[in-house]
Amino acid sequence: MLPISHILPEQELVSSFSVKHINNTIPAVSYSYRLSYHRVLYVERGKGKLQIDDLEYTLADQEIYLASKGQIFKLKAGSSLQAFEISFGDCFWEKAPASASNCKAVLFNNTAANQHIPLQAKDREELHPLFLLLLQESEKETYVNKPDALAAYLKVIMIKIANVNASLVNGYDNHENQLYRQFIELISQQYRESHEVADYARQMGITARKLTDLSKRCSGKGAKEIINGQLIAEAKRSLQFSSLPVKEIAYSLNFSSPEQFSHFFKKNTNISPVECRTSFLQIGISC
Repeated sequence: MLPISHILPEQELVSSFSVKHINNTIPAVSYSYRLSYHRVLYVERGKGKLQIDDLEYTLADQEIYLASKGQIFKLKAGSSLQAFEISFGDCFWEKAPASASNCKAVLFNNTAANQHIPLQAKDREELHPLFLLLLQESEKETYVNKPDALAAYLKVIMIKIANVNASLVNGYDNHENQLYRQFIELISQQYRESHEVADYARQMGITARKLTDLSKRCSGKGAKEIINGQLIAEAKRSLQFSSLPVKEIAYSLNFSSPEQFSHFFKKNTNISPVECRTSFLQIGISC
């Protein structure tokens, strides 16, 4: 595992959008990146290891990986990859029609649950031409409505991926699933400020009990567990990939004191924030 000094910021993208085709072997010295944009990686052929935050995947052929902005992304040295890579920001996504918003909310706001999506033959037959068309469109000379055309292609790709993703296949238009996606969207925007189920339920116009019940039915996890999971994921990223003191991390996540944050972290991970950071820096083990 590389030290914090090797965690690089992602390069800024013109118009908050990029699509490219990769066909190379990762060099012996590779770096981790904190993503500034959402990323879709469609692996046509792959060997080696991909790490997203503290999860490591063995690359194989015909897979899709999703990573949200803020996550740590690293292709391990020696890995080989033939893949399409799409990166896009929220401001670019706003060009896509609103009907696609639910797809982005579910796929990227709860990324750990949707990060790795193997493709069946019928899925590859639909998706590969779409990625190729998006790449070809991006390489054309600039014209007035080009960003809108690219956003439209991206919308179709996201809808197709969402349909492949098991979490969306069943009951996509079900009212409870729509409420659950709204809850996930709110958490992604407000988890630093609001830690309580009641706050989100109030915004959604339902009771905290109803929100907890529908969360369990849609995801198998209670509403509080999902909120805490988002906080723990961000805390781990900050502890492992930044040099911020624990005190500053605690206040940035809206805990009233470092002691309250430490108690919360240890309760959910069985180790303290200091132990998490120390083990990562010394032996490269994620907490």
